Amino acid sequence: MSTTTLEAVTRGRVRRARRRRIVLSVLGVLIVAMFATSLMIGRTNYSAADVWHVILGEHVQGATFTVGTLRLPRAVLAALAGACFGFGGVTFQTMLRNPLASPDIIGISSGASAAAVFAIVSLSLGASGVSSFAIVAGLAVALVVYTLSFKDGVAGTRLVLIGIGISAMLESATSYILSRAAQWDLQEAMRWLTGSLNSASWDRAVPVLVALAVLGPVLLTQARNLDMMRLGDDTAGALGVRMERTRLLLIVTAVGLIAFATAATGPIAFVAFLSGPIAARIFGPGGSLLVPSALVGALLVLVADFCGQFAFGTRYPVGVVTGVLGAPYLIYLIVRTNRAGGSL
Repeated sequence: MSTTTLEAVTRGRVRRARRRRIVLSVLGVLIVAMFATSLMIGRTNYSAADVWHVILGEHVQGATFTVGTLRLPRAVLAALAGACFGFGGVTFQTMLRNPLASPDIIGISSGASAAAVFAIVSLSLGASGVSSFAIVAGLAVALVVYTLSFKDGVAGTRLVLIGIGISAMLESATSYILSRAAQWDLQEAMRWLTGSLNSASWDRAVPVLVALAVLGPVLLTQARNLDMMRLGDDTAGALGVRMERTRLLLIVTAVGLIAFATAATGPIAFVAFLSGPIAARIFGPGGSLLVPSALVGALLVLVADFCGQFAFGTRYPVGVVTGVLGAPYLIYLIVRTNRAGGSL
């Protein structure tokens, strides 16, 4: 390699590294700004000083309850759940080299939703019981999809198709359970299915924080192996990646994050699906997309929740807003894939 070529490669790497640092910094600033806005603005507005005093544990007339009890847990849960969805979504999309391989599409969210509706309608369980059912069901569906799609390894297309089929079955089961629900149970189940932060509390936020603190670093330790999986199973295996062991670890970890977030907020539509592609577009080539996708996910949920509360004439759950954003992109992605001659 000539000196000129080596210098050009080095300059390119420096530019990409600078861009990645700038993107991460901007995303961090936007999250902090949106988080602060969520705490300060509402039916009653509070100054940044009042909010800061509440966060420090000081008593501020009016703000202590409104900010400390209502807004702060909601904003924290929004950021944590969004990060979990971002982590989980991009892990599946990268590992299977398929932008449709999102937990929203391949049945994991549907499994958690069906279990939660069953727990609400048929078992009359409380919030903790519903969350437990959702977490276990999400992991179980992921295991079933993985097992059924395994044949001399796991192909991304095969897993997506099986996941879509299982998702359709689970959604049918959910509809059947809802058709037999009493009015009160139906209202509770529909609030959960929509994906909402209206019931946000510290009891819901803490398990998501623990899951993110435990499982997030596990994913980050696998970032290099995950990046090499983009090259295909044969190439990644030749580079030293233990494919099935790594894939199973990634699936269990990503599903755990998705399941805990879904158990706390309901299935907030398309956040896991959108976070990775958005992060890839703004982050540029090279480098792991795990952290950028987690930041994009957190920002998406914070912005969507704020817009759902205050941007329209009536209040909408956060899942409605993200669904409106994500559905057109899903249609665009399917049309683009079809025109390119690819298959789903």
